[in-house]
Amino acid sequence: MKIIKIGILPQEKMRERVLSIARGELKPKPSDPKVWFTSMRSLAQVLSDENRQLLDVIRTSQPESITALSELTGRKQGNLSRTLKTMSRYGLVKMERMHRNVRPIVQAQRYEITA
Repeated sequence: MKIIKIGILPQEKMRERVLSIARGELKPKPSDPKVWFTSMRSLAQVLSDENRQLLDVIRTSQPESITALSELTGRKQGNLSRTLKTMSRYGLVKMERMHRNVRPIVQAQRYEITA
């Protein structure tokens, strides 16, 4: 499984970087982070101990739905849905629709953080 590279930049610096890329002044390297957070605090909220355990449960048990994941973890479905939606926005989890269910799939085995 792949490694997701995570970067941390203040909002202003991130905006400058995106504009530099858009103007063609900066060409992102393949080794650059693909996921960005504006602070260590926001990263810590998304990759908290509880959420890393959740990712591990998803990775090892490969649940077919959020309902099945809820039963495995003891967490409420609403709570799981919000958490998974946030992780999905950052590209840490893929939400795959299968018939009437949504199946969470972990996108990486490891994470590298660059501050």
